[in-house]
Amino acid sequence: MAKAKKSLTAVERRAEELDTIAAVLPMERRDELAELLTDQDVETLRHLVNQGMGDNTLRALTSDLAYLEAWGMAATKKSLPWPAPEALLLKFVAHHLWDPQRRETDPDHGMPADVDESLRSQGFLKSVGPHAPSTVRRRLANWSTLTKWRGFDGAFASPALKSAIRLAIRATPRQRLRKSAKAVTGDVLAKLLATCATDSLRDLRDRAILMVAFASGGRRRSEIAGLRREQLTVEPPIPVENGAPLPSLAIHLGRTKTTSGEQDDVVYLTGRPAEALNAWMAAAKIDSGSVFRAIGRWGNVSRRAIDPQSVNAILKQRAEMAGLEAGEFSAHGLRSGYLTEAANRGIPLPEAMEQSRHRSVQQASSYYNNATRRSGRAARLV
Repeated sequence: MAKAKKSLTAVERRAEELDTIAAVLPMERRDELAELLTDQDVETLRHLVNQGMGDNTLRALTSDLAYLEAWGMAATKKSLPWPAPEALLLKFVAHHLWDPQRRETDPDHGMPADVDESLRSQGFLKSVGPHAPSTVRRRLANWSTLTKWRGFDGAFASPALKSAIRLAIRATPRQRLRKSAKAVTGDVLAKLLATCATDSLRDLRDRAILMVAFASGGRRRSEIAGLRREQLTVEPPIPVENGAPLPSLAIHLGRTKTTSGEQDDVVYLTGRPAEALNAWMAAAKIDSGSVFRAIGRWGNVSRRAIDPQSVNAILKQRAEMAGLEAGEFSAHGLRSGYLTEAANRGIPLPEAMEQSRHRSVQQASSYYNNATRRSGRAARLV
């Protein structure tokens, strides 16, 4: 009995420590993580926070560490060893990169049924089939990073592991899918916004989220969820010929996926998006802290920020309300949709990238190419 009480106290202590990390890194499933992660795991995460690692990178590390611990417990009945032996790394590859056709004739091929069932019951596995190679590589890379932060060397660069990954990928070719099946272009956005027609807090918030995420260059859902009032500055109104000046706000992004905290990347909201954001903040009485917050059952606005997944859920809910197929859209569709819409309207790529803050011309231009190829001269040679 005393042992159970001590264990519970340890879990509660880890939950409190994770909550202090959440002030810098908003996280879901805090209580579940507190039970799953070890004291050393939490200490490693706290160390990474103190080292100033980017929020998105920390979120990925935390998510992957939780998955690895859950997989290790399901596959070996023990917590992950540090450093992990090469055999365990090869087992991870074998459990996640496998051939569905061979699985039909060999039930022992791939991830064992009991491991699969354990991960699904905990919410770590949702899709059916082998993992995407990029997901396996990312988790191995984060596993390697966490190993190094603990002061160990791992077998992540071993020829056997590299060969296993290469052969597994060759045996199970996959078509690369977009993060969002459909881009949220201007016409789709208009349908989503039409479902936010009232002055209720929920409609005001969702309208602001959709407009800000799109108009600010297709901000990532983590950037929208983590937006704080202190990042916003009021800019001089934009004069308009034969009309009232348009309100303007600047969003100081700080550290993002492609920048460091020392760079002051700024994007701007002008006109309707700025009005929508101001309307939400005024109605919710937000003058500091998190901008986008949860709304309780009785209309109470929480003090804590929404989590990034909520941005995705809001978009899908609004898509369903608009009569669209919710499964065809995700929050990333706002990012791809911004660049696609910019291409459709003839906005030069460099100008659009100034707002989207894409660093790779190749990546950003792919949206332009997709938008213009059908109507371009190259498709009309005959």
